[in-house]
Amino acid sequence: MIKIFSMKRTIFLFFLFFCTHSFAQKVAIKNNLAYDALKTPNLSLEFSMGRKWTLDTQVGMNFFFYTQDATSSRYKTKKASHWLVQPELRYWLCERFNGSFFGLHGHYADVDISNLDMFGLGHDRYDGKLYGAGISYGYQWILNKRWSMEATIGLGYAHIKYDKYEPGDNGQKLGHNTKDYFGPTKVGLSFIYIIK
Repeated sequence: MIKIFSMKRTIFLFFLFFCTHSFAQKVAIKNNLAYDALKTPNLSLEFSMGRKWTLDTQVGMNFFFYTQDATSSRYKTKKASHWLVQPELRYWLCERFNGSFFGLHGHYADVDISNLDMFGLGHDRYDGKLYGAGISYGYQWILNKRWSMEATIGLGYAHIKYDKYEPGDNGQKLGHNTKDYFGPTKVGLSFIYIIK
């Protein structure tokens, strides 16, 4: 009991220190236009962690559920719903929130893809998870005191675990598989508002 209380107190004090330190500096709220183009609403908060360090916390999700009623106007035979998180620790070459940066990011996503006849997926349904890490480079342009634009690209690794099903939401399970991926893991063109 004492050990659990001590751990909770330590975690609470860590987050209290981190939040106090972050909000005493700059915080930016961002929207990645590249994800928007792929119909993935997203939001990112980036916190200052020192003179040249920031922590970016990106979240995106596409939970567009479609009806199974084939007579409905909302009926879709193709589906790609997912949610993802991609935190990134950034080192700025000049000053934070201005110019070039290098980043180290992790990523996790939960996906449900159905009837997308591309990339060798065919018409089956895939339900799975991916996780991994990568490195990135980006550049941020200051537009005025509060607004900025940012471009970033990242390369890395992702481990993908998924179940394959027959087409449709109630299709029979056809198997389980894993894949390892090396290549682009991050792309972004973001519009930024500096809160503080």
